[in-house]
Amino acid sequence: MPHVAWQSLPAELLAVVHEHTGPITAVEPIDAGSVADTVAIVHAATAVYFCKGIRDDNPRAWMQKREARLNPYMPPCAPRLRWQAEAAGWSILGFDRAPGRHIDVSPGSPDLRPLAATLTAMSATPAPKPPIKVQPATARWAEWVPPDLVDGDTLVHTDVTTKNFLIHDGNIAVVDWAIPCAGAAWLDTALMTIRLIRAGHTPASAANWARQVPAWRSAPPDAVRAFADACATRGAQQAHRSPEPHHRELATASATWARFLTIGDSST
Repeated sequence: MPHVAWQSLPAELLAVVHEHTGPITAVEPIDAGSVADTVAIVHAATAVYFCKGIRDDNPRAWMQKREARLNPYMPPCAPRLRWQAEAAGWSILGFDRAPGRHIDVSPGSPDLRPLAATLTAMSATPAPKPPIKVQPATARWAEWVPPDLVDGDTLVHTDVTTKNFLIHDGNIAVVDWAIPCAGAAWLDTALMTIRLIRAGHTPASAANWARQVPAWRSAPPDAVRAFADACATRGAQQAHRSPEPHHRELATASATWARFLTIGDSST
């Protein structure tokens, strides 16, 4: 469904937004995000905000609410949530704007080293404790991998598409924490290796890159192999259900990675 233009949002909602932002000088519509009903960069007199909003009757509205609750517990690379506006059957979140471009993970990219540093910091971020609820990786991946192999207390992003990693002056901001889980510290790195293979890396070069992340170096090889097999199985299922080319590409990369860990150099 197309995004709703900022100027078409209910006047009551925009009035609440203005209470947080003050006068707005410009609005840049953004064609991004598969969950939000409206996305924009909002320029106010004293700050620039990345805003995303969702209707209360959107079946995925709970994802935005969860992201707002979890924001205080996210690593420094995650933009801070500065305000929330709720009115007229809508909810809008206003984050610090993360400047920059999407990272490039192709072979030889200068973004690969700061990406490893970012994943290292993310892997050291603990998941919040109750009463804040985060889905455990043991539940997220229960259909595909023995739960004990992915268990852990790290806040795992899980949606490591390059569109969620913005680099500026060598620093990476990680956005869209809509579907995190609590699990093993090496899971985000494992998921990123598949993105590297999709971008043209050999499995061996992806494995070598991943070794820059301490949590990956200490990951149990059997768990990594089982998770790679799970990603290959899940990827094949998604590719079968969806005609989108990127699902087929990720499924192929996942299968390549799993095969490498099984019959190739299986060191992590």
